[in-house]
Amino acid sequence: MTKKWREATFVGFDVETSGKYPLAAEICEIAAVKWQNGAIVDTFQTLVSTKDRMSDEVIAIHNITNDMLVGAPNIKTAVTEFHKFIVDSYLVAHHAPFDLGFIAPEFERAGLALPKNLVFCSSLMSRKAFPESTNHKLQTLIKFFNLKQGQAHRALDDAEACLAVGLKVFERVAHDATIEDLLKYQEAKLPWSDYSISKLKSHPVYSKLVEALETKSLVQITYSGGSRPGLARTVHPLGLVRNPLDDYFIAAEDLKEIPKRYFLNKITAACL
Repeated sequence: MTKKWREATFVGFDVETSGKYPLAAEICEIAAVKWQNGAIVDTFQTLVSTKDRMSDEVIAIHNITNDMLVGAPNIKTAVTEFHKFIVDSYLVAHHAPFDLGFIAPEFERAGLALPKNLVFCSSLMSRKAFPESTNHKLQTLIKFFNLKQGQAHRALDDAEACLAVGLKVFERVAHDATIEDLLKYQEAKLPWSDYSISKLKSHPVYSKLVEALETKSLVQITYSGGSRPGLARTVHPLGLVRNPLDDYFIAAEDLKEIPKRYFLNKITAACL
């Protein structure tokens, strides 16, 4: 924690997925770049085979086609190699909770311990460090800093870009800042344990939400908020988003309607 950030090893990483929400969607690409002593010293990239075919809408975002995933490593193999790559490093991701929300459950499914690596969010920190940027989307920041323009929404280019943004932020904090200084600047803590699915599976209510997502089953929930507090409703599960402020369940009573957020701390009962 007292180490100067310039003396540390950082890994910028990114995942591309088959959809918006963890547990419902799958990882289709993982990439990372390792930085030491002022330079990128190693890279990691792999496509990942998915169980379900991706929609044309998703493919249009990252340009990873279903055919490209044929013969790609399965998710267990991919995350096992990524787990090895990040050893003894500090991590950087843009909108880090999104990436952690996808990778942490896969680590657990693969029988791997959740990492202890500290995680920095280049999106969160850039908002504080560079408020003059028109927004803090990764592609906007690439232009703001005049960084190398790679292929947007491909994991390796985005991993390199988020690392570059992170380094700009760290320099803005202080040239000789320590890791502890960076953590204080970020304010929000992003421990891997907060993204554990095992914890949710041990909860009497939340475990039903996870089961509904994994089995693609309707689930009846009782919600203490919204326009019908305390009343049960049957919903189609669409995802579970982990957030430093409040985790929430994404679902819709009718698939033709816009999905709603149901904050976990307000879901008082659930059954399949």
